[in-house]
Amino acid sequence: MTQAPPPAPRKNPLRHLRASDARAIAQLATQATAGVTGIVEGVHQAVWRTLGAPGGKVPGQARGITGLVYQGVQGVTQLVGKGVDAALAKLLPLLQLVDASPPESPPREAVLAALNGVMGDRLVATGSPLATGSPLATPMTLRLHGRALDWQAMAAQAAPLPAVTGKVLLLIHGLCMNDLQWKTLHHPPGVDGDGQVVDHGAALAAALGYTPVYVRYNTGLHTSLNGRELSSQLEQLVAHWPVPVEHITVVAHSMGGLVTRSAVHGATQLSLEAAPRWPAHLKNIVFLGTPHHGAPLERAGNWVDVLLGSTPWSAPFARLAQLRSAGITDLRHGHVTDADWQGHDRFRRQPDSRQPVPLPEGVACFTVAATTAASRSPLAERVVGDGLVPLPSALGQHADPQRRLVFAKGSQWIAYRMNHLQLLSSPEVSQQLVRWLTPAPD
Repeated sequence: MTQAPPPAPRKNPLRHLRASDARAIAQLATQATAGVTGIVEGVHQAVWRTLGAPGGKVPGQARGITGLVYQGVQGVTQLVGKGVDAALAKLLPLLQLVDASPPESPPREAVLAALNGVMGDRLVATGSPLATGSPLATPMTLRLHGRALDWQAMAAQAAPLPAVTGKVLLLIHGLCMNDLQWKTLHHPPGVDGDGQVVDHGAALAAALGYTPVYVRYNTGLHTSLNGRELSSQLEQLVAHWPVPVEHITVVAHSMGGLVTRSAVHGATQLSLEAAPRWPAHLKNIVFLGTPHHGAPLERAGNWVDVLLGSTPWSAPFARLAQLRSAGITDLRHGHVTDADWQGHDRFRRQPDSRQPVPLPEGVACFTVAATTAASRSPLAERVVGDGLVPLPSALGQHADPQRRLVFAKGSQWIAYRMNHLQLLSSPEVSQQLVRWLTPAPD
């Protein structure tokens, strides 16, 4: 009788956690408890208000003994949260001594990327009383061969960089993603070459001699804030790159394209004395599924804000919909400048009032738009698209000539039977990038 093989050992998901994650998770739990209590109190008070009972001094708050109960719950929550945070802060150095988790785990980084995309602005702004910002907030870094470039540390240690070329390829990911997913995001079998996966950075390095540098950033922040930080990071790269920079080529997926346009626009608006040097090295930008004129999914989210706020009973639940980050709400129309969002209630439904920002002059710009359909049609273009971004938005098309992004006919390419995430590692897309970026013969 054949004996059944022993069951495979179960993998422990906690192996991906670091010691510092416990403190950050406790902070999130405190904030979540306080938020849920506020929603419950809001619903409670909305019901009482329909019966003619007065409310507290602040809209949505109860009064009398009921109000004191909710204040007590909030007070205890904050007190316990501060106590746990203080205790973990003292234990953290000891925990790190025995923390055997790997320095970087793709599953952990994927969870952090998603968390930053959804509420990254809150992670930066609402840290514990003992720290500024949450340890889960992702700072922007440029990464070479899997490691963040720290120019000051490298200068202090006089540590040489690995062999690089003067042709820098910058790869910028999209919302809720990170740099590792250019390489680790796989296609389902039977789709796009039976699941074949290509790292665009490695492919362009092999074909054209580029040195791939990957950007990791907090996609929950406003795109203009990320654009400003990207400009600063690129200025440092040009100043400290071990060989003279010949040119910079950017391959940007989704939101990464808006961040790129924001960085270039902001750099070119500065005075001659304050203008950074890196834009002079910028030669090519390739946009992959960038929502230049917004994404319908966020517009639907804005309608949820309106609908939830339309009745006193549902209004408290609008706080749940409004947990989504500034980065997400910037995707409603495709914001790239500070003026697009400053002074506006980002959850209020209002018309598109963006400042028109054309494609940068003197830079070769290309765009790849995808559709899950087999051929073009009005439905496929405006409704289906790649599942997240309609074709007109990815192609820069707009009814208003001032907002229209003019890509040359040969600089546009539509990928059929392909979704938004498959653009990251499609062999067909990689081949198109090589065709576009191969220098023309003299």
